[in-house]
Amino acid sequence: MRSTLLSLLLTIPLLLSSLSMAQDNPIVVMETSKGTIQVELWADEAPISVENFLRYTDNGFFDGMIFHRVIPGFMVQGGGFSPSMAQKSTYEAIKNEASAAVPNDRGTLAMARTNVVDSATAQFFVNLVDNDFLNQTNKTPSGFGYAVFGEVIEGMDVVDAIAKVETGTGSNGFPNVPVEPVIIISAKRQ
Repeated sequence: MRSTLLSLLLTIPLLLSSLSMAQDNPIVVMETSKGTIQVELWADEAPISVENFLRYTDNGFFDGMIFHRVIPGFMVQGGGFSPSMAQKSTYEAIKNEASAAVPNDRGTLAMARTNVVDSATAQFFVNLVDNDFLNQTNKTPSGFGYAVFGEVIEGMDVVDAIAKVETGTGSNGFPNVPVEPVIIISAKRQ
């Protein structure tokens, strides 16, 4: 009995420490035309990506933007285009923080990029399934992966609803663009 009580007393500080760390992670609420999505950003896993995302959020960059690439069974992507498919100017590209320890699992938020490893700016995507092929396998350009920096903690049903919208070819020739724009009305820190 005494050892159980001692064990419990030693465990409480660890639990409180874990709770404190989780509470330190920023939360961003995205109001979309399909509903509300709440994301927790993992500053301990990807500090550069989180700081970058918050910079865009705090400056109102995402407000009025759309989810411009929707591929069921894969991901939904936003943060780059207006409803008329005009691309917004961004800040400089950031370092890719992809890590094999932080996989592109269902519900995670990751930085979109080109084939250039360190090319991510404002665009992000939410993984609809476990996308293992996006994970880092090595440090070469083909194996570097996509940096996960958070996860949807509320509103995955909204993300799934976005994934079901009808898509076609956008005015700029891009495929997988929602026929009816899915708008990010606002993105704000909680």
